[in-house]
Formats: sequence, structure tokens, C-alpha cells
Amino acid sequence: MSYYDQETIEEVRRANDIVDVIKEYVPLKKSGSNYFGLCPFHGEKTPSFSVSPSRQMYHCFGCGASGTVYQFMENYLHLSFPEAVETLANRAGITIQSKELSGEQKRWNERRKQLLAANKDAAVYFYSLLHSDRGEACLEYFKDRGLSDDTMLRFGLGYSDPHSDDLYLYLKKKGYSDDILRESGLFTFSEQYGIRDKFINRAMFPVMDQYSRVVAFGGRVFGDEKPKYLNSPETDIFHKSRELYGLHLARRTRRGYLILCEGYMDVIALHQAGFDCAVASLGTSLTPQQVEVISHITKNVYLSYDSDGAGVNAILRAIPMFQSKGINMRVINMTPYKDPDEFIKAKGADEYQRRIDSAENFFIFEIRQLEKKYDLRDPAEHTTFETETAKKLLTFKIELERENYTDTVCREFDIPKEAMKSLIRKLSADQIIKPDAAKRRSESAPSRDRQKDDPDQMRLLSWIADRPDLFSTVKEYLLPEDFDQGILREIAAQLYEQIEKNGIANPAVIIDSFDEVEDQNRASWIFHENIRSLQDTPKEEKTKAFILTLSRVVRRSYDKRIDSLDPADNGRYDLIRKQKESLDKIAKLRIADA
Repeated sequence: MSYYDQETIEEVRRANDIVDVIKEYVPLKKSGSNYFGLCPFHGEKTPSFSVSPSRQMYHCFGCGASGTVYQFMENYLHLSFPEAVETLANRAGITIQSKELSGEQKRWNERRKQLLAANKDAAVYFYSLLHSDRGEACLEYFKDRGLSDDTMLRFGLGYSDPHSDDLYLYLKKKGYSDDILRESGLFTFSEQYGIRDKFINRAMFPVMDQYSRVVAFGGRVFGDEKPKYLNSPETDIFHKSRELYGLHLARRTRRGYLILCEGYMDVIALHQAGFDCAVASLGTSLTPQQVEVISHITKNVYLSYDSDGAGVNAILRAIPMFQSKGINMRVINMTPYKDPDEFIKAKGADEYQRRIDSAENFFIFEIRQLEKKYDLRDPAEHTTFETETAKKLLTFKIELERENYTDTVCREFDIPKEAMKSLIRKLSADQIIKPDAAKRRSESAPSRDRQKDDPDQMRLLSWIADRPDLFSTVKEYLLPEDFDQGILREIAAQLYEQIEKNGIANPAVIIDSFDEVEDQNRASWIFHENIRSLQDTPKEEKTKAFILTLSRVVRRSYDKRIDSLDPADNGRYDLIRKQKESLDKIAKLRIADA
């Protein structure tokens, strides 16, 4: 939640030109109307990091990082949004006052502060115990795992005492109330035993958020107690579906990719070996929220999950989530070793790098796992395998990409190429001839597998932000309420208001109007959709693309309204007629190059 009102945020942003601010951290050279430099968020040798003075935004064509001056400060200096506002206000010599919060908001903020402080004090205490006489056995355990003192310090590793009230008594002396300790996730409460430390006699792994704040812990037990690994519960400061272990360090990498693995020790071993881009999900399967976080850091991921059956299944579950965000994936083969920690100890960093260099494309990996389900000596099963492969190839919507994958798959799995292409054409035709009404219902029905934001709507909003002269054309056919409910509709409403009032769009203001970092990142991504999707399109083709995009958005908007009415409602026929008239009119549009 923002601590400052929108007027203050805008005043500070106007006083800090994005080009001047970024130049303090990244060398930039002017090219045309924009400035370019090497991206600070991934390693590269050719400048692909663009800063636009007119839009007051940055965008990297390599890794996809984008945002306003605030997002740059957050991501580059690892600040929270309020800290970015304060830093830029100080830079510009502006004295700012915190927004007057309601009583409930003040209590919420104070509670969060105390929870963060309690977790930080707990981490310091666990670290000190590790280096005391009581932690000798745990320290020996970490050293036996090959960890250096520097690595243990960097990850804040610690030890929890065998006594059931050790941490509780320590934090009580620090002045924390039972209410805060009850909500911290560090203790258990029961009528029979009262308050007890949650982590007893365990090697401790602090979990830090992207701003390096301790929000939770994982603990590995000594002895036979179960479970082997114990993790903090969900709290007001910890949502395990959003956090990634090691991200606070990995986001600073210059490698241009992240390595995703399964466990704490995998991440730590890889970082110690020089692979500072390793992260792990927290004791659960990868979640869409974690993929969303990754998508704002890089577009390249190497999957280094355990090489057992569970690890393979985890990779197969992760692939469609990464695909939905346009993230390139490769799978690292660690056989005969189980996980990265074991591999590094046995073979070392150089061999692991060679495995990275030879990592398998995600789709080839997926087809290879599919092949294992069938007895290819049986003609019927062989045919089924090829049919299922064709269905997976159809998920590539760009024809050139599908052609490339088809060629590779046929070569890799010894499938006749022309027969596979013929099968793909047949399956594609079968999909097209489904009734339009059924297709509309399918498109409008909610589905967890569908990408959250409609790319056509994203592209259209980005287009009119770049080209306000196209706004009157769009407005003739679409109002803000015609965009999908949620962030797209909110952006459309603000964009329409800006252009109607001032004649130009100000994307930076819209992005900074969202309180949540995730929403700011999504808004920034939306405003760059036009740049990403059409950057290589010739000028003469962009007008056609604009008309097709507008046509698709208008058609879907009418489809939703039509499907919402009863078939007997005369209003359906009016809408169908208006839809046809609008689409015919759009098809005849003659506008300047878009």
C-alpha cells in the first residue's frame, strides 16, 4: 500500500526525469528520440535497454524489463515503492509528507513492521546460535555440506535451540507482544502446551523477499523428528505462492537467465559455485504467481529440478505456465546425479556449466517424456504418439515457430515430416470448423489455463498510448467498459480520460497509480505490448495489424454481450446487426501508418 497520495507521487516523478536518473547508474547514448544502453537487469553485449523521454519509461528488448523511474529504483536498488518515492524526493530536494492514513491502515502498517522486525530479530538470533557452542553440531553439518563462512553469512543460515521456549523468551525480552508473536509464524499455540517455538533443534534457512527482508523460515531437523523440513505458515508478510528462495540475490545476476531448482541447498550450492541466478519454489509446486514474478525479471529460465520421476513431473507442470508468459525454457540434464547440490559436489562448476550449455529445449524434453508412455513397436500406439505430438505442435500459434519445431521434432524422433505436417493441417481444420457459438462460449468461459490479460486488448491500449491520433478511431467502437474487467479496464478508463482531457497519454502516471508492485509491473508490461509484438513489423504492415487488432477486440466485445442475452431476446439480433456493421466499417478504415 502506498504511503503517499497520487499528487505527491506525480510531483516527485515530474521532478526526476527518467533519463537523468538512469544515467546515474547506466551509461546511455541517444539514438533517434530515445536513449540506449546495456541493460542493468541481465547480461548483454549489445545495447537493448531503451529509455523514452516522451513516455518517461524504460524497456529492455532483451529481457523484457520495463517500467517508470519508480520501478527502476525499486528493481535496481532493491527498494520498496515508498522507499523509491523518498529517495527520488530527496534527490530532487522535495520535502514530502506521508499520506494521512486511516486508523485501520496505520494499525495494519504498524503490525507489518513489527512482524518484519520480529522475523529479522529471529534470523539474527538463529545466526548467533549457529556460531555459539550450542550450534557447534549444526555448524559442522553446514561445513560437511561444503558451505563456506561467506556463503553461510550471505544466506543468513542459523540454528534453532532444542529448548521449546528459547526463541520465545528472547523475543519477549526484545519487547514483542504475544499478539505479534502469535501472528509471526515462529510459534505454535495450544491449550495443553501453551506457546512453543515452532522450530526446535533445526538448521535454519531464512526466507527473504525481493527487498531482502526476512519474511519466513525453513528448518531442517537434526535427528529423527518429522517432518524433515518444516516451513513457516502463511502470514501477513509471507505468501509462499509468491516468494522464491534466493530471489533477493538472483535478481542482481548479469547472466540473463534464472536457474529454477527445488530445494534450499540446491540454491545455496549453485550460488557458492558462481551461479548467482539460482532460485527455488518454497516446498510446493511452482505457482502462476511465482512465474509472474519471474516474467518481470527474465525471459529465459533453465529448469534444474531433481532427476527423479517427481522432478520430471514438476517440469511438465511448469512448462505451460512459463509458455503462457512467453518465457523460453531449457531443461538441464543432471543424470546420474539427483539434484544440483549433489552434481556440484561430484562434478564441479565447470561441468555444470557444460550441462547448461547443452540443456535441452523444453518442447523436445516434453515430447521425449511423452514418447516414454507408448510402445512404439505397436503401430497403433506409434500412431497415437504422433497424433499427441501433432496436438502439442498446434499449441504454437505463430506458423514459422510451429514449422521450426515440427522440423526439429520430426528429425529428433524419426517421424516423416510431410506426414506430420499433413496431420497438423487436418487437426487444425477440425478445430476451425467447430460452431462459432461454441467457440464464443469457450473463449468467454473462465479458465485457469488462459493467459490473464488479453494480448489484443493489451496491444490496443499500448497503441493508443503511443498514437493518441488513433484514439478517436478506437473510441468510436470501444468504451473502457468493453475491456476485460480488472487491470485492463482500469488502464483503459485512465487512458481515455487522459487523452480526452489533455490530448496525450501519460503511461507513467497510470502505472504509478497502482498500489501493488505486481499491478505496476503488469501495467508496465501492457504498455509495452505494442513495442514487443510489432518491433520487427514493416511500417506498411502496421496499419493492417492495427485494423485486425481493433476488429478482434470489437468482435469479442460484441460476442460477450450477445452470449449474455437469452436466445429469445430481440436485443440479440440488434447486437448481431451492430456487430456486423462495426466490423464492416473497421475493415474499410483508411488511416495513416499505425
